[in-house]
Amino acid sequence: MDRFMEIAIEEARKGIHAGHGGPFGCVIVKDGEMIGRGHNEVILQKDPTCHGEIMAIHNACKNLGSFDLSDCELYTTAEPCPMCLGAIRWANIRKVYYGCNISDTDSIGFRDQQFYTEPADILEEIDRKECLELFREYHDIENKIGY
Repeated sequence: MDRFMEIAIEEARKGIHAGHGGPFGCVIVKDGEMIGRGHNEVILQKDPTCHGEIMAIHNACKNLGSFDLSDCELYTTAEPCPMCLGAIRWANIRKVYYGCNISDTDSIGFRDQQFYTEPADILEEIDRKECLELFREYHDIENKIGY
């Protein structure tokens, strides 16, 4: 078994036995060294965004003092949901290794599959003109991060 996946599994196990959330653990590695770890804390934090990958990204960024996790790899017990995959991409993580797939996650009662197939019927654009003005204001600021 891969040693980093083993740590991710233990991280998930720690979380489920503490009642923090589902069986989702994650480890982030740079240059062969673990720089971040996390597990699902949705129940503990009462926050639906506290997935294992998100918590590990927070931990790794804090430990590195940077929002950029380029050259990092992520090990997670389950295939990342769209929210986590978005965060992984925003963090510039170069490679993701996962254990269980979306069907496996579905089989234990999680609803990840619907987020891959449902259209974004809850979206509606409003007040675009005012928001574009805000974007222009940001664009004109020097030394900004266009991330």
